[in-house]
Parts: sequence; structure tokens; C-alpha cells
Amino acid sequence: MILIVYAHPHPGRSEANRTLLAAVRDLPGVELRSLYDSYPDFSIDVDAEQALLAQARLVVWQHPLYWYGAPALFKLWFELVLVRGWAYGPGGDALRGKDCLWVTTTGATNDAYSAQGKHGHRFEAFVPAFEQTARFCAMNWLAPLIVHGAHAIGREALEDHARRYRLRLQAYLDEHG
Repeated sequence: MILIVYAHPHPGRSEANRTLLAAVRDLPGVELRSLYDSYPDFSIDVDAEQALLAQARLVVWQHPLYWYGAPALFKLWFELVLVRGWAYGPGGDALRGKDCLWVTTTGATNDAYSAQGKHGHRFEAFVPAFEQTARFCAMNWLAPLIVHGAHAIGREALEDHARRYRLRLQAYLDEHG
């Protein structure tokens, strides 16, 4: 099973994330977990989240990039669900060997992520926290899918990202049956 853990505090404002999810949600073997729909009060059911993760072969973390990181509820999810003794540390091997795909959208264009750009760093400078979280839990980090300039991206380019997302998940399902 592929588990998509999705966190967007304002999903109605995100055409990009809606389009990405619409492209993959009907694939057989894909389970979508929308954190802001499931936990509007931020009261996360840790046992339920861990049970879903335990069933997954591929875990997708999908969210917009907020202040160079994950939205607040997703950050809380990491802190409460990926705990010592379950996700890492002694006895913490529940995620060992599972694959992890990071899918994120940014408001800024790729050009804004440069030494001369608005953000002063290449986008790759903001990847290590997510990659290391997966690796710390003994997961296999897959090359991420990044949609830059999500606010202004043209419809055709957005549909292309959505097609590539679907093809990637379909190929994964085909390979891992």
C-alpha cells in the first residue's frame, strides 16, 4: 500500500495540491490521509497513524513548504507519531526499509531559491531536514517531487506535474505489486 500523508492548513487555496491529489487518489493501493481533515483540533490519534504507517510500503509526505518546513500539524505529526522505540532507537524499526517520497509545493519559483534569489539559498538547502527524518527512521529516501511557483504555475505545467506524480506512483505499484 502507498500511504499519502497530506497536510495543508488551507486546502481550498491550493489548486496545485488539489490537482496533484486528484491525479493519484483513485490509484488502487493508495490511501490518502489528510491530517487537517482528520485532526482539525490537532489531537492526533497516534495509534491510528502508526497502524496506517505499518501497513504502507511507500509513505508519501505531501504538503506545501511553509516557512522552509512543514505546516504546523505535520510537524506535530512527526513529533508524536515518529517516536523513539517505534520509528527509531532501540526497538524502533517499524519504518525500517519502507520507502519515503516527499512531494511539496512552493509559492516561489525555482529562481527564487538561489544565492541571489529571494530566499538566499538553493532549494536543496531546505531538503535535509525531511531527508534526514526519513533516514533516521531507517526509511529509503526517494528523489522528491517539487512543484515550484505553485501560485502562478500555468495549468498545463501543473497538469504535467500531476501526470508525472501519477506515473511515478503507478510505476511503484507495478514494481512492488
